[in-house]
Amino acid sequence: MNERSQRRGFATRPADPESWIKAPDRHAPRAQPDADFSARLTIDVTVDMRGRIKIAAFQRGQTVADMLRALFEREFPPPSGEGQ
Repeated sequence: MNERSQRRGFATRPADPESWIKAPDRHAPRAQPDADFSARLTIDVTVDMRGRIKIAAFQRGQTVADMLRALFEREFPPPSGEGQ
């Protein structure tokens, strides 16, 4: 009973962090194939700015995440010759 399980636990660190970071989530199907390799982006905004962003998304019938992804795509297109 003192022997530890060799099974990987929820909070254990992977042996190869680089492949772990680039690995797609298998449990979350996505509409776009290139979305399999997504990265989380965290920014700090004022409470007022957050409210304005949420209101704008609601008025457009979008989620905040979808609205900001579209904004980033417009503002930061892939270099010519890459992507779509």
